[in-house]
Amino acid sequence: KQLKHAYFRCVDTANLEELASLFHDDVTVHFVGGGYEWNVQGKAEYVANISASFSRESVGHHNGHHPEIQMLSETEATGIWYLADHMWILNHNALTQGTAIYWDRYLKVDGRWLIKDTSYERIYEINSALEERPNLGSHYLGVHGTEPQF
Repeated sequence: KQLKHAYFRCVDTANLEELASLFHDDVTVHFVGGGYEWNVQGKAEYVANISASFSRESVGHHNGHHPEIQMLSETEATGIWYLADHMWILNHNALTQGTAIYWDRYLKVDGRWLIKDTSYERIYEINSALEERPNLGSHYLGVHGTEPQF
């Protein structure tokens, strides 16, 4: 449970160094949303994509709930998580909000649990155009995020 909670925290804070430490080198990622399907192979490619998405022009709010963890052995487990999220892309005046179900596989390598495979499919996704930029009283990624790439 700590591994997945750290994942959501690292994504929303663009803590790329710690995020990379949560994944197996050969991680597979498959995310299906309302208008996208995202397939990524390998930790470096995944972290690069997160770096581009969680820039100073974004605000993320991702929470994982109701974990269903199944221990398969001392070194392998699976998890199902319910995601609730909001994602603002400020420089595109866009807001995405919704829910999804994650299916993960974890491996314990050298005493540490790592995400080996992760996928999700949206339960629902609402994409909205913002009429104006939100008046943010605090904006963590505005200070700590990467420069926008698009």
